Amino acid sequence: MNKIKAFAPASVANVSCGFDVLGFAMSGIGDAIEIEKNDSGEITIEPIMGPGTLSTDPKKNVCGVIARAMLYKIESGAGVTIKLTKGILPGSGLGSSAASSSVTAFAINELFNKPFTQLELVQFAMLGEELASGTQHADNVAPALMGGFTAIRSYNPLDIIELPVPSELFSVVIHPKIELRTKLSRDVLKKQVTLKKAIKQWGNVAGLISGLYTDNYELIGRSLTDYIVEPIRSVLIPGFAEITQKAKESGALGCGISGSGPSIFSLCQGEQNANKVAKEIGAVASKLDLPFDIHISKISSTGAIILE
Repeated sequence: MNKIKAFAPASVANVSCGFDVLGFAMSGIGDAIEIEKNDSGEITIEPIMGPGTLSTDPKKNVCGVIARAMLYKIESGAGVTIKLTKGILPGSGLGSSAASSSVTAFAINELFNKPFTQLELVQFAMLGEELASGTQHADNVAPALMGGFTAIRSYNPLDIIELPVPSELFSVVIHPKIELRTKLSRDVLKKQVTLKKAIKQWGNVAGLISGLYTDNYELIGRSLTDYIVEPIRSVLIPGFAEITQKAKESGALGCGISGSGPSIFSLCQGEQNANKVAKEIGAVASKLDLPFDIHISKISSTGAIILE
């Protein structure tokens, strides 16, 4: 095999109570890549298709950084030419850098006969997240690679748990079309939290995971409260309070900031309910004169896949 095409989905990270540890994969939106071996020994990134403006310098692009690290580990003298097509706007809170990072790690591994485990691919993809945001977090890249709902039990050593997804669980994500870079959203966070808030947050993480295992939608809903990050980040997102209030009034189980924002996610029971929530929050965003996109999605059971 000398050439491969692959795709990795967008993702929602944190899921309110699980900062840097919880995430799920979306359906129908993501990044595609074509990687071809070359004899130059160099990594070349062709002009990037899709929304946003990203560097094609391999040292400044997540795809290039990951490809370089993987080829060095493989000890291959081959180079690669990378064609990336973005389906996710950078700075949207939908795991844009994670989708690019994940699809690169997955495609390189497939192209060179699968020398790495899935856990190692997550670690390579985390190098892209470090370039994009300054930290190696896996709450987006794990679901983008593996699909479904994932939890990071530990970062050192890396330990990822694949969680069950209730069959009627849908997500609605509204993306106000403003850019909110992950690094900025991380910089505003406090370095310390009170024990009282931490205890509440731990309880919600436990409740959410229990709800996923038992198909308890009501428990999932009442666990989607963030006492630590969302109160600080939400002020950076226009219309956050109005949109989340309307989502809950319209039947959403719960909602919160998708990743670092500005996208806002809602979890819903059933597609009909998800469509209703999408319609109602879209009306709120329109009244607020916010340009936006809305994505209605089941939790994707598949992560990165081969296209050709």
